Amino acid sequence: MASPAPLVASISHQMVALQTLQLLQQEWGWGDGPGRPGSLREPDHVSAAPASRLSQLRTRPGPGREEAGRGVGASLEGDGAQASSPEAEVVRDAEGGAELLPLPGDRGPCTLARMAMRSALARVVDSTSELVSVEQTLLGPLQQERSFPIHLKDSVEFRNICSHLALQIEGQQFDRDLNAAHQCLKTIVKKLIQSLANLPSDTHMVACASLRQILQNLPDI
Repeated sequence: MASPAPLVASISHQMVALQTLQLLQQEWGWGDGPGRPGSLREPDHVSAAPASRLSQLRTRPGPGREEAGRGVGASLEGDGAQASSPEAEVVRDAEGGAELLPLPGDRGPCTLARMAMRSALARVVDSTSELVSVEQTLLGPLQQERSFPIHLKDSVEFRNICSHLALQIEGQQFDRDLNAAHQCLKTIVKKLIQSLANLPSDTHMVACASLRQILQNLPDI
C-alpha cells in the first residue's frame, strides 16, 4: 500500500492557502469567509496563522488611510447610519445620477478594475476548494491503492504566494501575486493530471475529469 503522506501534506498546504484567500475575501467584503455553511473543513493546526496575517491588514494603515478612515467614521456617526451590506452600494443623488459608495476598509469605489479583481480572486478560491475536495474524496483513496507522484513543492509555493497576497493592499503587486497564485494553482492541477495519466482505474478517470473541469474554470487572466 502506498503512503498517503505526500498527498496529505499537499492538501494541508492548499487548505492554508484556501483559508487565507477566504479571509482576504472577507476582509474586502467580497465573500462569506471560511465559516460559511458548506465550506470545507480546515485542519485544526492551520486555523490560526492566516487569521493572524490578515489582522495586520486590518490594523496597519497606509499613507492617507487613517485620515480617510476617520472621515468615513465621522460621517456615519453624524448621519446615525451603518452600512447595510459589505458590498459597494449605489445611491441616487438629487439629479437621478448614481454614486458608488466606498467599499469597507476605505478601499475606494467598486470600479470595473476591482470587479475584475474580485472575479479573479473568486475563481481562485472556488477552484482551490474544488481541488481540495477532489484530492480528499478521489485521490486520497486512490493513493492508498496505487502510488503516483505528488509535487509537494508546488503546494508549498501556492501557500506562500497566497500568504504574500493577503498582505498586499491594492495595486500592481496585488495583481501580480493574484496572477501568480492563479498560475501556480493551474500548475498543480496539470501535474496531478499527468501523474494520473497511466493509472487504469475508474476512479482515475473520474478524478481526471474533475481536474480538467477545474482547469476550464481557470482561464488565463
